[in-house]
Amino acid sequence: MSNHSIIQKDFYRESGKWLSGAQLITKCVNPNLHFIFILRKAQKHLKTPVLHLFWKLVLRHYQIKYGYQIYPETQIGEGLYLGHWGALVINPHARIGRNCNIAQGVTIGQQNRGKKQGYPTIEDEVWIGTNAVIVGGITIGSNTLIAPNSYVNFDVPANSVVMGNPAQIYSKADATEGYINHKID
Repeated sequence: MSNHSIIQKDFYRESGKWLSGAQLITKCVNPNLHFIFILRKAQKHLKTPVLHLFWKLVLRHYQIKYGYQIYPETQIGEGLYLGHWGALVINPHARIGRNCNIAQGVTIGQQNRGKKQGYPTIEDEVWIGTNAVIVGGITIGSNTLIAPNSYVNFDVPANSVVMGNPAQIYSKADATEGYINHKID
């Protein structure tokens, strides 16, 4: 799989099929994949001034159109999957691992004061449900499922299910089994 681009790996998560060239472009009718394509182009050209400006302007247009507030500076591992489009906010300093699913209405943001001041780090294979809020200088461990409408402002160990407001942690070895399809190895 190392011969595939990060865009191909992201698109693979959606269908389980490897695409290239024109096939990638035709999948861009899907707003989620279209946005990911543009985001990854903007990330690729962060250090190339003219191309960076071009892709940043294109990205800004589609941030507004689709309701995604994700910036090229955000560190996101390969195999990103956005379940539905609209109302998604991710702080540019947040870090997100490989094979993560993020649903609509999610906020991954900073906390400005207190012991957990800072930005979230989300490790590999994390599934984040609709309208979940993850804030602060916290770490969400690998193989974690954040249930819809959960508010998480504390560290979560790997192999957990988190649900509620205030959120509760439940240890579960197969927390994301059946939720994260077509993983990138």
